[in-house]
Amino acid sequence: MKITILTIFPHFFDQFLDSSIVKRAIAKGVVSFEIVNIRDYSLDKNHRVDDHPIGGGAGLVMRLEPLVSCLRDHSDEKTHKIFMGPRGKTFTQEDAIRLSKMEEILLVCGHYEGVDSRFLDYVDEELSIGDFILTGGEIPAMAISDSITRLLKGAISDDSTKEESFDNNLLEYDQYTYPLEFEGKRIPDILFCGNHEAVNEYRHRESLRITMERRPDLIEKMFYTRKDYEYIQSLRKGEQEETRKEKEALEKGRRFVPER
Repeated sequence: MKITILTIFPHFFDQFLDSSIVKRAIAKGVVSFEIVNIRDYSLDKNHRVDDHPIGGGAGLVMRLEPLVSCLRDHSDEKTHKIFMGPRGKTFTQEDAIRLSKMEEILLVCGHYEGVDSRFLDYVDEELSIGDFILTGGEIPAMAISDSITRLLKGAISDDSTKEESFDNNLLEYDQYTYPLEFEGKRIPDILFCGNHEAVNEYRHRESLRITMERRPDLIEKMFYTRKDYEYIQSLRKGEQEETRKEKEALEKGRRFVPER
């Protein structure tokens, strides 16, 4: 996949491209990035790309000509063009999956008080990363690029993306590692029972519980079984019980948990 980013602050992305999973994915040839300076397309001798808003108002607005010229010079029919703006659709994991299947995407970073609104006719969609205001689209562009890159085949191990937050609109269950106990906080015994089916059931129920507590809006969007529905109702009533499978696993499981 190729990701092109149009920005007036190209150096903003230097560390992003030279760190962690993104850096390794680039080295493996999984993804390539092109960071383009919009100022290079300015018609102004001082490379300005903004002007005062027509009709008055505070701040400055990015001009149409350099944006369109830059966009045309770095995209074609197969390029999916996205403008990063606060009025756009809120970016979700579903969008990350959708975009990760494309061959080439281009992200345009707005700045100042925004862009000349006519520019939106030249892109395929507008995306936002949340209901808050940033100084520019660079941080959203990095967030979206990161979320897409990690989904690409070969970027990270397949196991790492199998069960994550927002799969089926559920938040991920709690994760633990050693030590077994720290300042009175102990890892749940069920995770040491040796019964993978019981552990998976416990984790699924924990995902339901955590989603109910923190993002109840997501429950309305998910597909769930009758067993899930009954458990959700018990959570709403404040009645939580271990399942038969979990109880049996704990009774038959390991009596001693290895310390490290």
